Amino acid sequence: MMRNTVKLAGLFALLTLLGCGGPRVIESVGDKHMVVFDNEHLYFDGGAFNDDLSENDKVYRIMDGRILLKKVTLPEYSREVSASVKVTVASAGDRWDKSGSFFVIPNSAVTNFVSLNAGGELPALGSDFENLKGIASDGDYKPVVELMRFMTPFGIGYYNDKMDLRKPVYVPHWEEKVVWEQDVTDRLSLLEGEVWVGIWIDTWTKEGYTVSAEIKFDETDYLYAEKPQTKVLSLLNTIPYYNGQKHVDLFARKDLQLNATVPQGAKNVKLHYITTGHGGHSGGDEFVKKTNIVKVNSKEVINFVPWRDDCASFRRFNPGSGLWLITDTATYIDSKTWKYEEKVIEERLASSDLSRSNWCPGSVVDPVVVDLDIAAGNHEFTFSIPEAQEIDGDKLNHWLVSAYLTWEE
Repeated sequence: MMRNTVKLAGLFALLTLLGCGGPRVIESVGDKHMVVFDNEHLYFDGGAFNDDLSENDKVYRIMDGRILLKKVTLPEYSREVSASVKVTVASAGDRWDKSGSFFVIPNSAVTNFVSLNAGGELPALGSDFENLKGIASDGDYKPVVELMRFMTPFGIGYYNDKMDLRKPVYVPHWEEKVVWEQDVTDRLSLLEGEVWVGIWIDTWTKEGYTVSAEIKFDETDYLYAEKPQTKVLSLLNTIPYYNGQKHVDLFARKDLQLNATVPQGAKNVKLHYITTGHGGHSGGDEFVKKTNIVKVNSKEVINFVPWRDDCASFRRFNPGSGLWLITDTATYIDSKTWKYEEKVIEERLASSDLSRSNWCPGSVVDPVVVDLDIAAGNHEFTFSIPEAQEIDGDKLNHWLVSAYLTWEE
């Protein structure tokens, strides 16, 4: 009885407050969970796909099958909400580690990824960009915005039974799949209403991968929490999503400069920067530390070496990784004397263990986020990787770099 009395008193107080011109109760939409791609087979098959992207609720395959696209209808919230994405990947026969990206196509761009696929050309950005296509904003065109950058492991799931002798003693079993989750609340304004989302994996095999992708929305229970009005502006994306694009090694020769306008009233402007180095040969940009620098109006806002040296911790996801035997002197407890002894042993070293430029096989790549103390108006952004290497034949040195701005209105 006491509990019901308290509830009624609280309800009466709320009704009194609202009747006196108190806070406005914001309408609830509720938590939502959308499965965009459900165990889809993503693979390469040259010339096999020719979708016109005209049907709703269908998974389309473009770029010879290496990209899955789908038009979805997402909820529009008024109350405060958080958003996250979840991507699941298993090998369907592709044994190698590959770059991957789950992305959204900005509806604010009149000339976007979908309209270009229906006919038209990506904008060539002129001599300052070495006539590369589609990597930066140009008029009505905006590059796609990544929701998640990820790297597939070596052969997860498919090669588990075939590679049991490669499993080190500290791995109890090979994982069947890899699952990544990432918060994307800062990109919520791109995830409302009818939008196109896609997933790309840089596979060149007909076996490819099995992929799933989900979007989750968690709405607050607080009645008066209004959703912040955030905006997103895509600046740059060097991933080759589209026919006519190629690996970008421009950073080996010059800085990449572009301009962007921050509107009046923008608050809490942030730069989001995602970068990974590639070139899998010995000494390639995948395996050599390279400084990344970003300047805004000639002022340095990012200067770091993107590097991961924890890749051995992902070993359970990489059954198909290549192996070497490395001679080492080990200290161990002798089972008879129970004293520490030393012994020369041969130890497994997997390719997936090696340190890399901001990624490990089986990892997700987090954006670098920095606050920008800039006012409304036009600003110059300069992206530099001073010691990046050029593509040389089959030595495909390149950097996958994307960047976008967010702010509150």
